[in-house]
Amino acid sequence: MRRAVPAAETLAESLRDAAQPRLVLLTGGRGSSKTRWCGELAQAARDAGLSLAGVISPPVYAAGKIAIDLLAVATGERRRLAERPPPGEPGTAGLGWRFDLAVLAWGNAMLDNTSACDLLLIDELGPLEFRGEGGFLAGFAAIEARRYRLAVVVVRPELLDTARARWPWFSLIYDKDIS
Repeated sequence: MRRAVPAAETLAESLRDAAQPRLVLLTGGRGSSKTRWCGELAQAARDAGLSLAGVISPPVYAAGKIAIDLLAVATGERRRLAERPPPGEPGTAGLGWRFDLAVLAWGNAMLDNTSACDLLLIDELGPLEFRGEGGFLAGFAAIEARRYRLAVVVVRPELLDTARARWPWFSLIYDKDIS
């Protein structure tokens, strides 16, 4: 059920033939370029004239990873989602990041208002979401509505069993750690 990640262009081209909504889980260790691949897939889909929805969370680097942005896949608008807290101060829910609640609300509003699309991208649903403690909780409803040809959802390896239990109808797992 796990496969190596295909070229973004190949997957985008296959969307035209998709008759039924498909859910793909994208996983891989930290730093395995999951977000970069999501961005490449979004661009390939855009180049193919496909409709897009969802969010991608690209990292921001300056002498290490200092922040996480939120990118609206449909419009390209980008906002600062999270920053490292100052030394000695806690992050949100012990995650090592301090999240901007207004940007989380913006992301959730986009996911709440997802209309029919060819490609839905959600990068990522992590510990906050699966514990029901925040993050992109609206992503669950967007996935479960199945108003897409393909949904690609980034899920950490340690949360795959939880994701598979929630969505037993998923089609496959692309694993960035498989070459």
